Formats: sequence, C-alpha cells, structure tokens
Amino acid sequence: MPAPATVLIVCTANICRSPMGAGLLQHALAAQPEPLRSVRVVSAGVAAHDGERVSENSIIALRKAGIDISHHRSRTLSEAMLAQAIAVLCMTESHRSMIQLQAETPPKDVFLFREFMPGHVSREICDPFGGPLKAYETARDEMVEAIPALVEFLKTRVAPGRSR
Repeated sequence: MPAPATVLIVCTANICRSPMGAGLLQHALAAQPEPLRSVRVVSAGVAAHDGERVSENSIIALRKAGIDISHHRSRTLSEAMLAQAIAVLCMTESHRSMIQLQAETPPKDVFLFREFMPGHVSREICDPFGGPLKAYETARDEMVEAIPALVEFLKTRVAPGRSR
C-alpha cells in the first residue's frame, strides 16, 4: 500500500502561521472522501529552530475554530520534506524564493497558501508573531478563506492510486 500523499506548509519559524495552516488544512481534508482524507499535512520553517512550542496566540486562534495545535513543535525545513511533498504551500513570496534559492534540488510544486483563490485578493499572509491575538485571528481567517480553493487544487494532485 503506497504511503499517503504529503502537503508541506512553510513559514519562517514554524511557530505561528504554518502550524495554523497545517491544522486548518488537515481539518478540512478530514471531511473529504478518500484519497484526500488520507493526505498528510506537515509544516516547517525556513528559519526554524527544532522543538520550539507553537505560539500561545496561534493555539488560542485555532482553538476558537475547534482545532488543537498545542502539541506542535517547530521543525526546520529539510530537503527530505521538500522531496516528499506533492505540494509546498508558503505564506509569502519570500518563503517561496528562499526555498527556490536554498534547496539542493528546487521543487517545482511551490505555491502560496492563498494562490488558488479567485479574484484580486492578497496572496500573502502576514506574520502575526509578537502581535495581539487579533493579528493571529486575521491570519487564521485569511487561511480559512483559502481552504476551499486549496482543497479543489489538491483534488487535482491526489487522484486515487496516485501518491508520492
């Protein structure tokens, strides 16, 4: 049996945005039929220090959406993570650029979390680190807004019998 497909979500330190995005996307995919339901969603940071706790305001912002990410610990982005992912979802263009410049083998499937949204909307999600809870809730809401388009995109990547 092939391993489930993996989606990688990337931000800077992997303690605010990417853990929230991973929690939200995993929650949304759990409500989908197979094979989407089995997709693994992981997160990492381009400048993360392994093992740091997720920010308290990220935990609170997602708890308000019924999702618990309190167990999350930060991870540094690795070549292995990039190689395993069927899609890499970044919070900003600078994250995408850092991955393309620093990766030994630059992945071709690097997108912005909000890239697939229709219309003229901001594609980047600002870093709420150090800000008030409202900044984290704004980031969360921007991610929630992108989830339906992301799920539709992933349907094109995760077909029955297809994995990476």
